Amino acid sequence: MVSNPFLGPTTTEPRQALVDCRACPRLVAWREAQAHRVPPRYHEWVEAHGFWARPVPAFGDPSAWLVIVGLAPAAQGANRTGRMFTGDRSGDFLYAALHRAGMADGPTSRDRGDGLTLRGVLITAPVRCAPPANRPTRQELARCRPYLRADLASCGGLRVVLALGHIAHENIGQLVRDKEPSKPRRSPFAHGAKWQLAGGVWLVDSYHVSQQNTFTGRLTATMFDEVLRLCRRLAGKGE
Repeated sequence: MVSNPFLGPTTTEPRQALVDCRACPRLVAWREAQAHRVPPRYHEWVEAHGFWARPVPAFGDPSAWLVIVGLAPAAQGANRTGRMFTGDRSGDFLYAALHRAGMADGPTSRDRGDGLTLRGVLITAPVRCAPPANRPTRQELARCRPYLRADLASCGGLRVVLALGHIAHENIGQLVRDKEPSKPRRSPFAHGAKWQLAGGVWLVDSYHVSQQNTFTGRLTATMFDEVLRLCRRLAGKGE
């Protein structure tokens, strides 16, 4: 029987505690400054919806069997819209893939009120505020990690954790070591690799869906579709 290896001491604060968090002064200053640096192409959107500029909560199905872990909100992406992977090319790539896989009821994520629904999937990240140059510090990752653990622990049907990139991979590993300090480090990040965690939950790696990776061909739609198929197989969900 599969059991959730992330259950245990977690943050119990409600969602509002996350979106009101100001624990990292550098990130607070950066995320809020972006509201005054809106590119012209987003002016109309911001006039209609406002600029989020706060920590971004997880998005998706509370009973998810698959949790996708990214890196952090993009300055003019999720930091602007308030939804994970929404408002930039990374999100365009990710949600189109989830729709092809039958895990989303639409191929695009435009804003928090667009009605998009995910099926069996929750999307989260190790850092909830946009970091300068997309590079959070170790201290910032450590402060935010309890929220990642809480998201993972909240999924009673968890079967697979999909790490998008090295930082996601390392932070999931740190959560495992926090609970079991004697646990040896796992192999380094590798696209398409898989490891079974305690309780029978699987960890799968993929290159991040960043524009840098998808525009250069390091990660293609075909490659990512195969990763999602692997997640389904490991979870016993078929194709």
